[in-house]
Amino acid sequence: MGISDDAKNKAEELKGRGKEAAGDLTDNQDLKDEGKGDQATAQGKQKVTEAADAVKGKVDDIKNKLTGN
Repeated sequence: MGISDDAKNKAEELKGRGKEAAGDLTDNQDLKDEGKGDQATAQGKQKVTEAADAVKGKVDDIKNKLTGN
């Protein structure tokens, strides 16, 4: 997890926004919906990444307390 995952998630979200905008311009509801789905997927992945980072931080805190670091 980390910066590369954040960048990938942001890129996927931006791609979804682009699809949604293109669908809006062309009046293509399927493309708009696909874009919204891409955005939702990216946001979900970002939440998982954030949760994993938080858990890793807590594990590191406990490990440091146990080892005296």
